[in-house]
Amino acid sequence: MTIQEIRTYLLQYFDPVELEGSGEVTIAGPAKIEEAIKGEVSFIANEKYIRHLSTTQASLVIVHQSVDVSGYITARSFIKVSDPYSAFVFLLQKFATPRTVARPGIASSAVIGESVSIGEGVSIGEFAVIGDGCSIGSGTVIGAHTTLLNNVSIGEGSLLFPRVTCYDGTLIGKRVVIHSGSVIGADGFGFAPQRDGSYVKIPQMGIVEIGDDVEIGANSTIDRATMGSTVIRRGAKIDNLVQIAHNCRIGEDTVIAAQAGISGSVIIGKQCMIGGQAGFAGHLELADRTSVAAKAGISKSFTEPGQAIRGVPAQPMRDQFRQEALVRGLGSMKEKLDHLEAELKALKSRE
Repeated sequence: MTIQEIRTYLLQYFDPVELEGSGEVTIAGPAKIEEAIKGEVSFIANEKYIRHLSTTQASLVIVHQSVDVSGYITARSFIKVSDPYSAFVFLLQKFATPRTVARPGIASSAVIGESVSIGEGVSIGEFAVIGDGCSIGSGTVIGAHTTLLNNVSIGEGSLLFPRVTCYDGTLIGKRVVIHSGSVIGADGFGFAPQRDGSYVKIPQMGIVEIGDDVEIGANSTIDRATMGSTVIRRGAKIDNLVQIAHNCRIGEDTVIAAQAGISGSVIIGKQCMIGGQAGFAGHLELADRTSVAAKAGISKSFTEPGQAIRGVPAQPMRDQFRQEALVRGLGSMKEKLDHLEAELKALKSRE
């Protein structure tokens, strides 16, 4: 694409899109600002990378509208928008090469059960197993060695990478992406303790429901409900190695980073941000737009929308910072107390 064509493309997402410099140069692809060479496009969304404007070899840099680029346009061109990060993401989508997860059609080695409904343009990879009563929407791609147990339903345009496992009854919406190694619908961790110290398994009779436009990272696990449904709502994004237990409900457009662990019956609102390795006790609730810092331990509900929480146990960030400041001052406080104690002993010895 030429720089002018890139500007025209971005106009469907931003207004205005300002071009400073030549629009005739051809751009072959995107690159990091530190590594870009002539013929490539990069971006700056964080002020600490402004220093690279004088050294980058990129032919085009996307920057915020407020950035003064007047001293650099002799060496390269600039596109100025209100959100350079998102603009670069849209460009990445334009330049990205689609992955080949499975060849078109149904592989001869795939095993297809009885009463299976398969829409138009579905691709099913080598050695995939599709159980009885499954429904696969048009344009969906099922990777090699993926297994759908009985009565799994997948909407249109979804993508399951190789070696995904969906247990019986799982309901998956449209345009859902599930990466390799993920297990959807395994039994929840439910065992009733007995007087003799043993445990009796609680039958897990529910299912998992995944809404449209959800993405689930590699080796994540989402357990079926004991009764009813474990629900991942529209637009949620779940990173690799995340555990979501039975009967949880994850709200729309919520993002969960790697190695977070969410215990049973937790309700997380919409547009929440959950940091890596955060841990949740069971049966609690987070309000909409709650931000949870990495490694936080959430042991109670937070019902006020828009809070930022951190620490173990987690609490509002302002309170946590205040406590950390007090802890950092404990050393000097101890020195003062030791000094006062010594003075007190000296006074008593004079009496």
